[in-house]
Amino acid sequence: MSTRFGVLGPVAAWTGDEDVDLKGPRHREVLARLIVARGRVVPVRRIVTDLWESPPDGAVVAVRTFVAALRRALEPHRAPRTPATLLVTEGPGYALRAGADAVDAWRFGAGVEAAGRAAPAEALALLDDALALWRGPAYADFAAAGWAAPERTRLTELRLTAVERRAEALLALGRSADAVPDLDAHVAEHPWREDAWRLLALALYRTGRQADALDVLRRARSLLGDELGVDPGPRLRQLETDLLRQELPVDAVGRVWADAAAAFDQTVAAGAPGRLESTVGLLRVLALTGGHGLAAAQEQRVAAVAAAEQLGDPELTARVIGSYDVPGVWTRSDHPDRSARVVGAAERTLAALPPSAPPATRARLLATVAMESRGSRSPRPAEAAAEAERIARRLHDPALLAFALNATFLQTFQRAGLAPSRDAIGAELVALAAGHGLSAFEILGRLVRMQARAALGDFGSADEHAAAADELGLRHDRPLVGVFTRWYRAVRLASTGGAAAVGDAEAAYRAAAARLEGAGMPGLERGLLPLALLCLRVWHDRPLTFDADTDWGPYAPWARPLLLLAHGGRAAATAELRVLPEPPRDLLFEATWCLAGRAALLAGDHALAARARAALTPAAGELAGAGSGVLTAGPVALHLAALDDGLSAAGH
Repeated sequence: MSTRFGVLGPVAAWTGDEDVDLKGPRHREVLARLIVARGRVVPVRRIVTDLWESPPDGAVVAVRTFVAALRRALEPHRAPRTPATLLVTEGPGYALRAGADAVDAWRFGAGVEAAGRAAPAEALALLDDALALWRGPAYADFAAAGWAAPERTRLTELRLTAVERRAEALLALGRSADAVPDLDAHVAEHPWREDAWRLLALALYRTGRQADALDVLRRARSLLGDELGVDPGPRLRQLETDLLRQELPVDAVGRVWADAAAAFDQTVAAGAPGRLESTVGLLRVLALTGGHGLAAAQEQRVAAVAAAEQLGDPELTARVIGSYDVPGVWTRSDHPDRSARVVGAAERTLAALPPSAPPATRARLLATVAMESRGSRSPRPAEAAAEAERIARRLHDPALLAFALNATFLQTFQRAGLAPSRDAIGAELVALAAGHGLSAFEILGRLVRMQARAALGDFGSADEHAAAADELGLRHDRPLVGVFTRWYRAVRLASTGGAAAVGDAEAAYRAAAARLEGAGMPGLERGLLPLALLCLRVWHDRPLTFDADTDWGPYAPWARPLLLLAHGGRAAATAELRVLPEPPRDLLFEATWCLAGRAALLAGDHALAARARAALTPAAGELAGAGSGVLTAGPVALHLAALDDGLSAAGH
């Protein structure tokens, strides 16, 4: 693995995910001095002069000692007496021969340069990636070093420029409101940046805040004149003139939103039932944004349902519950308590609906019961999904049918080996949604098919559905899509790369887990990465080494016996297996049964091993867990063969 260097913050180096021990501050300073030189040779005498105002005796020898230690740290596997390839000796000094993308400052500069040539959407992505590289002030350890000053100044200026170019990209994309918070903080910290003041005023104006925009320009004039002693430049003065004359276009989206929100507040009474229905519409859109938006939507949805029930109107409550038809592809609830409260309200509302209530209203409640009861062992959710689907087909209502099919999908885990059934549901969702402009459910259908085809080992088709989901996600601004497709591609690598690709697959899983952080889906996130690694290691008979404080989340019951057995805890593992619960009937059903079966064989629990074999047999032709799109434990047939051999040897 190549070594990466960081100077946008404290000086650091990494090999893969591991920190490189750069020894003491002088060692880091030598490395930083060579990074500043960008591959050019720095004579030893120059390094000595840069490191010490009054070089001590033996300074040259000390520098050579620092370099030798750095070489050992940066190339630990280099054979003795072989030439260094990274920190090299050349002529009178040393040079760092790192690749163009090996240093964060170099990548940052290249990203900003590329953004200057790109269209707004691409420029925004490039600048977001570039700015994310900063961990603190450039060369933070060496703020007082004279040799670092010019490069620190250059990088700081370039960072300020990048912040402003990012704001320009947002303005060009019609996202003026998104530009305001960062620009506000930017001008507060760097009040001499005229262009930042100009962009902030322009962003405020385009969102319909003309008075705020003019106030910003007045503040800029005051700060520049009173504190810095300069007059505003021509672009700032021209903007003020244009704003006063109202000769600039306003951000249509921002203005419509502001005007509509103001009109709604002024017109619709605070306690009006219509506010609840409108709120749920907003929450549905908010949920599709992921992250904090999804978490907030889930929380506020429960509050909206409770408020509707308090009004005592079953049909209103039914609309508030049923209009939150947010697609769901994961089979474990993010917040089981909240889901249970929604299901309880939906069941109460179903019982209270008058016979005259529209059938579609009843179907949406039934679909909600099934959606929010994912993973339940009760027959009620599957029955509710089937009834919702029958009503939707009878009504020929595409949006209702898509919602009902989603509910049916979440209830197709009664046994192993149902990937073909889920693939058929996904295919119908794609066709239905594409034909009626239901983009959120078309994405869902693509993800369902991606999962199902992966379970069946058809990665050509799965790749096509993943690519189609990504394209739809970009087109409709659905950031959560990329979370699922990133995990899928890690599964693909694990499934097709063989034993030689285990290290790469683990790295891909870790990268996918980093993308999942903050996505607002705790039901998916918690414990998923260690479970994926465990499944991969069990499949390839790799050591089960995990930190003692690893958070296994809800998967702990299936992980602990194997970990105990791997470290000699047979008695404790046997006790755990005696009380092992039945794996949940969800996307990880086959994978968790494989883990249970392997642990049972190792512990000599033949009854549990036989149960695992019986549970897994219907999925003999599938890849265990790959249908989840997030992990795999390898071919089910491999685990069945091990179970058959173990049970036969034991006379079962």
